[in-house]
Amino acid sequence: MIIIYHHNNKVVEVSFNGESIPFSKKNIAENVFDTAEKYPDQLIMWCQLDLKLNLNHAALPDIFHHDKIMASFNVSADYFLPKTIGYVDESPFLNVKKDVSYPTWQMSADIGGVHAKVVNALQNKVSLDTDFDYFLHSLAKGAMPNGLLCYSEPSLIKDHSQIIQKKKRTNFLVFRFVKQHYRTRWIFLLFLDLFLYERKFALFPLLASLFFKRRIFEKNLLDKIEVHSVKKVIDKKTIDVIIPTIGRKECLYDVLKDLSKQTHLPVSVIIIEQNPALGSTSELDYLQTKNWPFTIKHTFTHQAGACNARNLALVQVESEWVFLNDDDNRFESDLIEKTFANIESFGCLAALTFYPIAGQKLVEKKICQAAIFGSGNSFIKSTALEKVSFNKSLEFGYGEDTEFGLQLRNAGFDIIYFPNLVINHLKAPMGGFRTKPVLIWQNAEVQPKPSPTIMFLKLNNLSIQQLNGYKTVLCIKFYKAQHLRNPVQYLLNFSKQWKSSIFWAQKLKE
Repeated sequence: MIIIYHHNNKVVEVSFNGESIPFSKKNIAENVFDTAEKYPDQLIMWCQLDLKLNLNHAALPDIFHHDKIMASFNVSADYFLPKTIGYVDESPFLNVKKDVSYPTWQMSADIGGVHAKVVNALQNKVSLDTDFDYFLHSLAKGAMPNGLLCYSEPSLIKDHSQIIQKKKRTNFLVFRFVKQHYRTRWIFLLFLDLFLYERKFALFPLLASLFFKRRIFEKNLLDKIEVHSVKKVIDKKTIDVIIPTIGRKECLYDVLKDLSKQTHLPVSVIIIEQNPALGSTSELDYLQTKNWPFTIKHTFTHQAGACNARNLALVQVESEWVFLNDDDNRFESDLIEKTFANIESFGCLAALTFYPIAGQKLVEKKICQAAIFGSGNSFIKSTALEKVSFNKSLEFGYGEDTEFGLQLRNAGFDIIYFPNLVINHLKAPMGGFRTKPVLIWQNAEVQPKPSPTIMFLKLNNLSIQQLNGYKTVLCIKFYKAQHLRNPVQYLLNFSKQWKSSIFWAQKLKE
């Protein structure tokens, strides 16, 4: 292991297995690349000199359990990029929960590390910025979608009471970062948002950013790095399957047949059947008349709602893993076997598959950290279920999947997307006895925009900058889809709808 100690953005010492080795007077990033070239099989660490005694050496094997991981921890009170970055980035990778291992491209120069194999794969492909924080952010932002797994990792240090102060960053830095890592349109939206919500006229930062080119990573740079995690995440290799269903008898039968053909069979299939019609009974006769190679746990309820159904199922899980499935999915016989193989290779605790509807082509082809979550195509370690559940405030609306995924990440469970695992989503027609739910805002004088369930999700999980940035984009996009052509009238009406959405979202909290 190599440790590069630095102070005031300059290298002051380089250590190899406890012994000091020579280093150049180049900047920190250049030293990282020089060192990786000389020691291609080593973990390269960086550490603020003030944190030298605080580095938790014992935790490093667990943190860097395979060669495609980059991890750091921001000991400072504030992050390198100001909160204004939220105006252009709504992803869950921005609001880091610092007391758990959390997926993020916001790498810190305070303390962190990455394997030399990753550094060497990026040789001559990244800009070696003199500001080491900027270099790390840029590297992670570009490499994360292409397979580098990046984390804020609190276990890198032993004493969390130690704080390092950093100088305040300006809007020039944010505009530059946005120009180099997002589409150009975002610098203009950032300028607009700063004016609308902070009354700042950031003309010079905007103009200065135009002189910077966008940084784009080649998509195959990290493909040759093999991933073999030493982290043991599978022991018993048992799995239960959860399927909520309503009015899809034939489709559910096909799902059960696909499960019965699995080369690695589930222990139990937990079916929550819903029918809101009073006096109704189960229509799933084949659960008893057919022989199935797994235990079927069947619950019938008159209470409709996917959130309630999945929560009823979650408490019945007894196996080591759980497969969140749906009643209109189809998949190959080796799905569970291949999923376990991928999970073991990456040492992950939550996995997401490619989930195409008819005719949909695979676009995201890299195994990477997912910014989304799907309750019909995911596999989760059952220990996570103690800390998460589907939020019933979002019943019959939108956003329950996203909110569940945020709960997982906030509990320390990263979600890895595997494009080589495929579950086909048929999007089957709804069953005949489904009834349209009566929403509390249905007869409101001013109809909310966006949906109050979406607003509920965003109010609870986004920063004020992210929320305002979303508001601006929604306002611009919605203008094309509505009948009001007068811009002034439209803006006044949109403002009323936005306030209505906030009002009903707060009602959902109650």
